[in-house]
Amino acid sequence: MLCIRLSSSTLLLAATCLLMTADVSTERIINCDDGFSVQRLSCASGVISVQAALYGRADSETCSEGRPPQQLTNTKCSQPGTVDILRKRCDGMSVCELTTSVVRTSDPCPGTFKYLATNYTCFPAIHLVICEHSVGQLYCDEGQVIVVYGADYGRRDQTTCSYQRPASQTQNVYCLNPTSKVAESCNGKNRCIIKASNSVFGDPCVSTYKYLEVAYTCQYPV
Repeated sequence: MLCIRLSSSTLLLAATCLLMTADVSTERIINCDDGFSVQRLSCASGVISVQAALYGRADSETCSEGRPPQQLTNTKCSQPGTVDILRKRCDGMSVCELTTSVVRTSDPCPGTFKYLATNYTCFPAIHLVICEHSVGQLYCDEGQVIVVYGADYGRRDQTTCSYQRPASQTQNVYCLNPTSKVAESCNGKNRCIIKASNSVFGDPCVSTYKYLEVAYTCQYPV
């Protein structure tokens, strides 16, 4: 049986019921909003799947060292939409780094010292990156078929597909265009060839050198 999950961060996330109910441990990462620390989500195998995220304060102990009591008393402080931002930036990646400035779109509780807490799991999927103008292949072992978990065309860091590219073409790291076209083309096939190009996926950020990120699994069809 195939389960389909829709979210605001990725137009189409597909996974098998077996994998979604597997015994997968959840990691929790907390970063104090000090303006310096970088939150790093990583999976030794598989891809990131953000389960929950909080920017604000839910208790008086977390990130409390050296802080006056009045900055810790509001324990019902949260920035709306934080989990959607984290999912958009990190779901489907094997490594994702960001600072609290990414989610600090406004101040949900002035005077309160805040932190970013993220819960995520490592979904057992294959992570594929295809640089713009290049062709990539999704494939499974004989008898299995492709199930696309998510796909994005654009750029969300300065290092991926940056070789011999001028800095001006890699600076825009907020170029995200979730796409269902990979799933529509490849789901249910044993092998699938995809070209990362504007003609296929449109141009979400002109003058930026882009890449296609795909996360997929292989399963035996029922």
